[in-house]
Amino acid sequence: MKKAIAWVTLALGLLPISVAAQGQVNVTIPSGTIIGSSVDDVEIFSGIPFAEPPLGELRFKPPQPLSKHLGDFDATKKAKLCSQGPIFSASSNLRVAPLALEAERESFGNPVPGADQSEDCLTVTIHRPAGIEAGANLPVLFYIFGGGFLIGGTSVLVNNPTLFVQTGIDLGKPFIFAAVNYRVGGWGFMPGAEILRDGSANAGLLDQRKGLEWVADNIAAFGGDPSKVTIWGQSSGSISVFDQLVLYDGDNTYNGNPLFRAAIMNSGSVTPVDPVDAAKPQALYNHVVREANCEGDDSLACLRGLENEDFAAAANKIPGLISYESLALSYLPRPDGTVLTASPHVLAREGKFPSVPMIFGTQEDEGTLFSFFQGDMGTTDIITDYLDSLYFPNADRSLVKEFVETYSERLEDGSPYRRGNFTGLFSYPGKKRIASILGDIVFTLVRRWTLETIAEVSPETALWSSFASYNYNLTWDILGLGTKHGSDTDVFFARNNSYFPSITGRTYYINFVYNGDPNGDPNEGLDVNVTWPGWKEDRQLLWYNATENGYLADDFRNGSYNFIKEHIDSLVF
Repeated sequence: MKKAIAWVTLALGLLPISVAAQGQVNVTIPSGTIIGSSVDDVEIFSGIPFAEPPLGELRFKPPQPLSKHLGDFDATKKAKLCSQGPIFSASSNLRVAPLALEAERESFGNPVPGADQSEDCLTVTIHRPAGIEAGANLPVLFYIFGGGFLIGGTSVLVNNPTLFVQTGIDLGKPFIFAAVNYRVGGWGFMPGAEILRDGSANAGLLDQRKGLEWVADNIAAFGGDPSKVTIWGQSSGSISVFDQLVLYDGDNTYNGNPLFRAAIMNSGSVTPVDPVDAAKPQALYNHVVREANCEGDDSLACLRGLENEDFAAAANKIPGLISYESLALSYLPRPDGTVLTASPHVLAREGKFPSVPMIFGTQEDEGTLFSFFQGDMGTTDIITDYLDSLYFPNADRSLVKEFVETYSERLEDGSPYRRGNFTGLFSYPGKKRIASILGDIVFTLVRRWTLETIAEVSPETALWSSFASYNYNLTWDILGLGTKHGSDTDVFFARNNSYFPSITGRTYYINFVYNGDPNGDPNEGLDVNVTWPGWKEDRQLLWYNATENGYLADDFRNGSYNFIKEHIDSLVF
């Protein structure tokens, strides 16, 4: 009963992720003895350092090897978050702010003000079945959190994998869950020619890669098999997973062995982007330098010399994740010629990725969470100007307008879909149309482009894709959110297995972690509601619903998709 109460409480989000330890367990690795906690059937090792603290001269730098021995390291406490970027800024309609913030918190696990943040944050957190020891050779699920490259961390409740790990135990398919903390915002993704010359671009991606290398070196001591790693991410973590696929032109090896053998991407894939020293990212660097009073001969050294709170004040004077500017993100991975040799969409088209099995997931209403504060979007010209000024710096306005015209102005055709003319509270003209567009250009239709491109250039790569329509409740309907971006984090991490999408979703993913196929080995696979068809067969999506799963043809909004496909080289961020 005590165990059941704890699970229900976690599912309701009423406990912090760092539940008081019922016992302790130790694992010895080359850098020290890691002291973790044991809670029921799951053992947790939180905040294990995998690199030098990126402080002072190491701010912005690629992660450096850990230089000190950890000794007896206390991994029973909640891992610190990396310093966080701005969460929320509203330019209009301030009445929506509290409700929008609550929606954002559920989607990304928004840390509350004053949460434990630090630049000294490059850590890995491990969850494993209790009693597992070195030599068990369990498969490993390596998770990269989301949050718009601005916020998030391994210690926020929305990323708590306890129920997921417990499901593997209950189903007889135990696995190890490893989650990586990486630098976000200006700390991890500062752009500019100065950063490029310094060899410090895409530090956040390199943090993720360093975490994978730590797993390769150390996970066997925890009972994991470094040759059986599946990488998984959600939102910007999902975009990061694709970037890990194309990092170093697709070289995912370390000490001669692949760092991972499969990949899962939930709400994110290719993001077409300009180089790190292009005009838009350079303007961001210059803006931060001005805000920090660091203009001069060595602005980068000046930024490194700032106290963290002073740097944060300058680096975070940008739009928040939930804002008018929305998904026109300030900080994100960009080509630097070395880590990312070109835009991810170019690398995908050139086949510069390992041929590993891949799953791509999407939520039905990806754009609704990001359409609170645009205000009047009631005409094609207004939407065109919005996208032209914030999203696509290389596209002619006429091209952007053609793209907008591929989207219907009728309310019943917009997002949230299948809700007729209902727009939700705090609406404005064109809200459903802009929500459709935002969801497609970052998540839904770009996912289809990614799948089609991989299928064309790498026919041997196994591909599956899903579409979720499970999240309908009174609150989200009132707000006009539908199955919003981030609905899947609740399904995979918070709900108990009496919820149909949670048990089926976890089962598919556990099969995939074990066998590289969500349907599993026929002789070993776990029972699933319906067979998940490979995407290349008939371009069929597994359609998650609240009480049953089915199939959906991946051909909706084809006019908009065909435009993206034809003009993707111009539609870069």
